[in-house]
Amino acid sequence: MQTRPFRKMFSNAMVLCFALLPALVRAQEAHPPHWAYEGKEGPKDWGKLDPTFAACSTGGRQSPIDIKGAKKADLPVLKFNYNAVPLNIIDNGHTIQANYAPGSTLTVGDKTYTLKQFHFHHPSEEHINGKGYELVAHLVHADADGHLAVVAVLLKKGSANAFLETVWKNFPAEKGKAVDVSTVTLNVKDLLPADLGYYTFAGSLTTPPCSEGVTWYVLKSQVSLSGDQVAAFTKLYPMNVRPIQPMNDRELLETK
Repeated sequence: MQTRPFRKMFSNAMVLCFALLPALVRAQEAHPPHWAYEGKEGPKDWGKLDPTFAACSTGGRQSPIDIKGAKKADLPVLKFNYNAVPLNIIDNGHTIQANYAPGSTLTVGDKTYTLKQFHFHHPSEEHINGKGYELVAHLVHADADGHLAVVAVLLKKGSANAFLETVWKNFPAEKGKAVDVSTVTLNVKDLLPADLGYYTFAGSLTTPPCSEGVTWYVLKSQVSLSGDQVAAFTKLYPMNVRPIQPMNDRELLETK
């Protein structure tokens, strides 16, 4: 029996496996667990899919919420200092998202956040007094320490929205790949309503890992989009919302 060559081959194979193990671990870390809005990987099971998603099940300040019973308060004005930027857009498999170039900020009192991206949900994740809307845009910001602030712009069916038309015309053909559309420049300030009154509360990301510590600003006034624009989005994402979460003991404030 020729055992030595076999032992040598086995030894080499083991060495190769151990050598590849770190790379395999890194590859797994680079691809977080798959999640969805329906079925066995849907919202009620997000917390079970991975330890890093635990807050989806155990968190006490989760989003979205049904906004009702807000207390009026003297709140700081939302100061948007947004610039026009070339469009960078991605269909990430869960929504359409536009990544924003550095330099645009939101200031609330003594806090300043940089706009990172905006994306959409159908129907709206946030409700106001039990009422939902056709879509919502989430404008995601972060401060220098990584604290997040999200501005929610509710969208109701009505006249066509010129800003959204620009975004809609450039939906990527392929999922998971960001596309630079250098010929298109936009400023998300054009999506904001004229009245910037808002509701605010402490919440979380509305997608895994459902991290808490997110400050939410939900604008009271809605902006319109057409039925055709709603249909164009729902063709890609018929439903991409997390259910309403318990308010628990959180403070809910609104501008006077």
